[in-house]
Amino acid sequence: MNYQHAVLLLVDIQLDFMPGGALAVEGGDKIVEPVRRLMESDRFGLQIATQDWHPAGHISFASRHSGRKAFESIALYGQLQTLWPDHCVQGTMGAQLHPKLPWDRVAALVRKGMDPQCDSYSGFRNNWNANGERAATGLAGYLRERGVREVYVCGLARDVCVRWTAEDAIDAGFHVYFLWDATCSVNPADDQALQQNLINRGVILIRTEELKGS
Repeated sequence: MNYQHAVLLLVDIQLDFMPGGALAVEGGDKIVEPVRRLMESDRFGLQIATQDWHPAGHISFASRHSGRKAFESIALYGQLQTLWPDHCVQGTMGAQLHPKLPWDRVAALVRKGMDPQCDSYSGFRNNWNANGERAATGLAGYLRERGVREVYVCGLARDVCVRWTAEDAIDAGFHVYFLWDATCSVNPADDQALQQNLINRGVILIRTEELKGS
């Protein structure tokens, strides 16, 4: 397999999603070592990271909505919006990328969730806004201009931001590989259904040891 035209897309590997963080993903720290090996392997022609980067009082925070609790859902712009604990607030420790990973190898950083009135899971597009649109981040164009055809996606959380990123990458015309063991879910009980949904969308599920030279 030729990785010259492939990107390793590292989704939201931040302290708030690690055990002890504000929106901890159980077992999230277990992905750090396999991700580090991928980043240091020189296998991929390009590495890109995304970073959740919310302003204080973001519309997706339960604290923004009187009487609401974290993980409840509300209707927002005609869609269901999960209300999250305050997390990845700009400039806070929890918003930082995991310090044990070699971020100097990353060519670009896409910060998302910066619009206070609109959530953003995917590295490619924001969630729906008041106009019923999902604004592009510019990542798809950036990758195309660098000759990328294949996207290898990993990070946190498997069933939210990594999933949305993978599905949007498919919609943008890329071949997408989902590095299953380099992700963890908020709701692991739904992983089987998630796998099938990804396969149905055309996403290829692989493990890191399946990569050539691993």
